[in-house]
Amino acid sequence: MRLTNLSRQWFAILMGMLLLVAGCAVAPAQAQGRAATQNAATNAATTYQPQTRVFTVTSVPLAVHEMQDSMDFLKKDFAKGGLLDGKEVYGFYPSTLVVYAGDTVKLSLVNPQDDPHTFTIPDLGVNANMPAQSKTDATFVASKAGVYQFICAEPEHSPYMWGQMIVLPAPTAQ
Repeated sequence: MRLTNLSRQWFAILMGMLLLVAGCAVAPAQAQGRAATQNAATNAATTYQPQTRVFTVTSVPLAVHEMQDSMDFLKKDFAKGGLLDGKEVYGFYPSTLVVYAGDTVKLSLVNPQDDPHTFTIPDLGVNANMPAQSKTDATFVASKAGVYQFICAEPEHSPYMWGQMIVLPAPTAQ
């Protein structure tokens, strides 16, 4: 049987978990000695030091008025009463950002289109304007763990232009 790189990675993870579980089955006296060693190591361990995470996020057109001539079905969608009447579909790339709680997030927001956008995370109080054909910088601290939706607050682009920022709990030293 031939394993792909992905299969090898999953196999290595599985084997590591099996070894970890097998290592947990030790005699009570050994367990007490290990517990004392682990407590001493935990007390000496350092806490997570927040880092600065840097991302470039670009607005990209997915289904906009200018595409009507290249995709016939869009004429009907953008027409009065159509599915996209009064709307345009843009996206953020990348659409998912991952950081740790306490990290500083530095964004370089690129908007190559003629339409203005925003990069807004309502639950974290983040709102950066992205004027047409511009690059904007924004910085904030991801203060608490959770999954936060970011959107373009321009009514014409809502509800289609969105993404998510996953803020993981700060890691603890072991």
